[in-house]
Amino acid sequence: MNTTTTPLLVRASDAETLTGDPGGTIALLADSVSTGGAITCNRSTFRAGADGAPPHFHTRASELFVVLGGSLQVLAGDRLHILDQGDVLLVPPHVPHAFGAAAGVDADVLVVFTPGMDRFDYYRLLDRVHRGDAEPREIGESQERFDNHYVDISLWREARTTAR
Repeated sequence: MNTTTTPLLVRASDAETLTGDPGGTIALLADSVSTGGAITCNRSTFRAGADGAPPHFHTRASELFVVLGGSLQVLAGDRLHILDQGDVLLVPPHVPHAFGAAAGVDADVLVVFTPGMDRFDYYRLLDRVHRGDAEPREIGESQERFDNHYVDISLWREARTTAR
């Protein structure tokens, strides 16, 4: 296990990249086990208008979004935002949020959880669901394990119908 006194270097070429979602990819960069619990980090790309995560919240971690390129549509609480390249958004625990590429624009996003959470197995589950190797119900059944608590927010449903 890494400690806060030991640097962690992850080369992009060494990252596990999940490609099962036709709407984009997820590069797994640093999970809590490799950071001594400090952070979990991934880089996600979304094709224009592609959905990312539906409305959900976390109880134990804040989630930071850094837009590296393109535009990301985000629901944070009861507000919709369009984040452009260079924009940063921090979503604290218990705040419902959702995200996907903005209409007509790809998005390249660095996502960081702090403190770190064991998320890589969650992303691998999503990838298996997209590939047809796991059932969608398994995502709902994993809410407690991965601290992903799904909620229904009509504002997000309405916003995403215009993004595609």
